[in-house]
Amino acid sequence: MVNIHMKNISSHKIITAALLTGCFFLFSCENDRGTVNNITKKAAGVEEATEIKINYTMGGKAKALLTAPLMLHVEDTVSYYEFPKTLYAEFFNEQEQKETKLTALYGKYKDGQSIIYLRDSVKIINMLKGDTIYCDDLWWDRSRTNVEFYTDKKVRIRQKDGQYLNGSGMEASQSFKNYHILHVNGQLNSKKGDGLPD
Repeated sequence: MVNIHMKNISSHKIITAALLTGCFFLFSCENDRGTVNNITKKAAGVEEATEIKINYTMGGKAKALLTAPLMLHVEDTVSYYEFPKTLYAEFFNEQEQKETKLTALYGKYKDGQSIIYLRDSVKIINMLKGDTIYCDDLWWDRSRTNVEFYTDKKVRIRQKDGQYLNGSGMEASQSFKNYHILHVNGQLNSKKGDGLPD
């Protein structure tokens, strides 16, 4: 019980003091930590672009052309670009001839890094050599001279002559003129219509 001594205090001042004290207790309740974290947590900003076309040049010469139906730029702790609905890239040689084509269902590039991650039905065609590479995922690191592409997953290569090379792990130059399967586990001759990818 609270005893209040009233000596020369008007009833108006007592009521005001009581209301302020009540408001203080009402607004000083403890909040759930999850609610506070959700309020103060930085929401990731997402920018969206459709039907994008990116030209990559070096010394004024075309090196690559990337197209995608959708690109997301996500502002997070580490910002990144995401291609969630397929991407297509063409690579050019020194004479600016189209040398290689690449497709993947998904791609991701982190800002400030020279590495792109590709996954889901990755397919690379060397148009000059005639070889096609199939893999589940692939890393593209422009800082690795002559072995810009690599994976540690399963790889299948269909050569122009119809032979298939199977294995796991691969390193390849950006032109895909040169590639190396790290662990070859089979070679197969193929004929048209045998159910293997063309």
